[in-house]
Amino acid sequence: MLVLHSVYTLLILVPLCILAEDDPTQPQRDPCANWMGGAPGYPGHNGLPGRDGKDGDDGQKGDRGEAGPKGQKGDVGEPGPPGPEGPRGFPGVQGQTGESPFLHRSAFSMGLATRVTTPNVPIRFTKVFYNEQRHYDDSTGKFTCHIKGLYLFTYHLTVYMKDVKIGLYKNNKPMMFTFDQFQTNNVDQASGFVLLALDAGDEVWLQIYGEDFGGIYGDNLNDSSFSGILLYPGNKTM
Repeated sequence: MLVLHSVYTLLILVPLCILAEDDPTQPQRDPCANWMGGAPGYPGHNGLPGRDGKDGDDGQKGDRGEAGPKGQKGDVGEPGPPGPEGPRGFPGVQGQTGESPFLHRSAFSMGLATRVTTPNVPIRFTKVFYNEQRHYDDSTGKFTCHIKGLYLFTYHLTVYMKDVKIGLYKNNKPMMFTFDQFQTNNVDQASGFVLLALDAGDEVWLQIYGEDFGGIYGDNLNDSSFSGILLYPGNKTM
């Protein structure tokens, strides 16, 4: 009986081992290994990845290091190409009106009050028609230029009893002469005008030229006159 029971048990277990070997979903292993202790279990699944430590607290800030040595100065770079022309700017504010040339005034007009016969000295015109700037000195008979520029000088002389030769001088140099020959029992006229470019300090006057040419007449009714006026202040090349 005992022998039959053992054979019967063996016949039952052997097919179970064969069935376990034919399962295609399970890893292959010895089907009868440790059959008395039961079949081995299957491997478990891999666990979840562990934490990478990025969410940990920051460490304490370290001390600032010492400044490094100053580097050498680099070479000057090449000039870049000119940029495009910028847009035109807005018109500026209109400037103030400049000073008018008429503010630079220099003029005189003087008359001869008495007859003059002395030659080779400036004629003193003492009757004032206009001498606001006092640029003509009636004590010397000379006009002194105070404003550099272009001037017009004119003179008109009454000739009586003697021939007249009058010279207009600039700084002791005669610039022009006017001659008139007296006619018996008649009163004649001699006149002239000239443009002169003057520098400040230049002097201009009239004088009789020679001993026998002093027939210039003057009184309160018959005036011989000498006048000058600044036309344009500035350079001589105007």
